[in-house]
Amino acid sequence: MTIAADAQTMLMALLDPSNRADPYPVYERFRDHGPLLMPAAHLTVFSSFRDCDDVLRHPSSASDGMKSTAVQKRIAQGEVVRPLGPPGFLFLDPPDHTRLRKLVSKAFVPRVVKALEPDIVEMVSRMVDAIEARGSFDVISELAYPLPVAVICRLLGVPLEDEPRFSSASAILAQALDPFITISGDSPDNVDERLEAGRWLREYLHALIDQRRGDPRDDLISGLIAAEEAGDQLTEDEIVATCNLLLIAGHETTVNLIANATLAMLRQPAQWTALAADPDRVSAVVEETMRYDPPVQLVMRIAGADMTIGGVDVARGDTMMLLIAAAHRDPAAHDRPDEFDPDRGTIRHLGFGKGPHFCLGAPLARLEASVALSAVARRFPNARLDGEPVYKPNLTLRGYSSLSVTCGV
Repeated sequence: MTIAADAQTMLMALLDPSNRADPYPVYERFRDHGPLLMPAAHLTVFSSFRDCDDVLRHPSSASDGMKSTAVQKRIAQGEVVRPLGPPGFLFLDPPDHTRLRKLVSKAFVPRVVKALEPDIVEMVSRMVDAIEARGSFDVISELAYPLPVAVICRLLGVPLEDEPRFSSASAILAQALDPFITISGDSPDNVDERLEAGRWLREYLHALIDQRRGDPRDDLISGLIAAEEAGDQLTEDEIVATCNLLLIAGHETTVNLIANATLAMLRQPAQWTALAADPDRVSAVVEETMRYDPPVQLVMRIAGADMTIGGVDVARGDTMMLLIAAAHRDPAAHDRPDEFDPDRGTIRHLGFGKGPHFCLGAPLARLEASVALSAVARRFPNARLDGEPVYKPNLTLRGYSSLSVTCGV
């Protein structure tokens, strides 16, 4: 454990954009110190694999931020803590989470995801054809970003011409997942831009729902409108919140997964060559990427009751920050944790969560990443990095704004 002042210094280092390219030395400091306690902020930070795993599995761990003592204090001071409206079910607890997840999960059963594979293969093939004609490409703008946004927009039933605006809104709103207020006590600089993006997206989705009520189609929004379980249906606000969640959480994370895997392999060219020669390796590549450089670097939980984690008492209402990326490189959980090795055998990670909040879209993310990575490696076995990646400011969904690659053909 460490004192609050030292904890504040370490957390500010985590927020520092200069550490975005390689935050893992900072994460190592967290693991070396053990749980960090900040009583004045009602915050405890966990960074070991065991502690993070225990929190995610604990029956008293809550996802609803409204249960936080810190949030309740802000509400008492007159602050509007959810200016973008109600959250998606990822940020709710039973019974609301259970009810909404059951209704939404029908859109992500294996049969539905498997049916998307031919479309995903076709999309990737077109992208790779265009890349081959140029001889070099930006992984983000030409593969990792357009593929998931096209898939999620197709699922939702968003017209093709509106995909660019969706992509832009998603990138802006993803920054709202960063714990700026929890750590620094300040709001981010672009809060107005986020609010505007959130308003635009909600208005757009409400209009699209109105259209689908009168003209149902074979898409997710129509399915959510019609979804019913034991006489229960989603309200319109719940449909909008769910679509928001799927767009941001399901899109941005898959972008990072594809890009992180590409960078890891190209920094170890033997891994890229191995995937090019054996596409069946791609599942292990995806899982090792989830461990080695996860798309979601941290998650937040609230203590729904007094808890003890890793020998530390956490009071009811306190926030728990779980540094998933730190946990994944815990030497107590993995041999050679700082090495990217899809052949390591057992690959344990918390990248898709645990327990009742296990990621509903995990099969789709795995499918998209697998198709994209195997296709681009097979087509360009001699690809190489063209300079260093440029990182976005995001902390929670850490990723790149650009990642240049030469095809080597």
